[in-house]
Amino acid sequence: MHEILVLYYSRYGATEKMAQRIAHGIEEVSGCQARLRTVPPVSTVCAATQDSIPAEGAPYATLDDLSECAGLALGSPTRFGNMAAPLKCFIDSTSSLWLAGSLAGKPAAVFTSTSSLHGGQESTLLSMMLPLLHHGMLIVGLPYTETDLIKTTTGGTPYGPSHTAGADSKRPLSEEEKNLCRALGRRLAETALKLQETQVK
Repeated sequence: MHEILVLYYSRYGATEKMAQRIAHGIEEVSGCQARLRTVPPVSTVCAATQDSIPAEGAPYATLDDLSECAGLALGSPTRFGNMAAPLKCFIDSTSSLWLAGSLAGKPAAVFTSTSSLHGGQESTLLSMMLPLLHHGMLIVGLPYTETDLIKTTTGGTPYGPSHTAGADSKRPLSEEEKNLCRALGRRLAETALKLQETQVK
């Protein structure tokens, strides 16, 4: 069974719901299963302390989760056109994996949520790709054969799924957003399987 890591940070729940939809898409592909993981918040004024296991939701990610995965979906809300600090903090701790080449050649994808339609979705997705490229990962996006990309009036980009959560961060995922999340999960899992088959040969 090939495990695809769905690693995300979510403050108000929208990015978490996207992660769950992506996980459903992954598990629609025979031979693949999703491993959902999150990261703890960080503090701007002092060292943040958290229990090692969160009170609810997915467990906190470890470096082993990354090294063991066959592929990675990375998700974050937008913070001024970039990924949120807690996820960036975790990514910054992966130097040992970079030195070992642990992620090189594995497929990766990105997803995000914003409050407004033009709140930096695409710049966030593109900036999230940068550390993955440094790790040697192979970026998987969404092709326009996913027709929801053409008709969506909410979120959705060829760089990865996105969601427009509204000013109060309570807007539910639209049908197009749900479909694109599942499509990305399937595409990521299918790509991971094909890459594994190539390596076995």
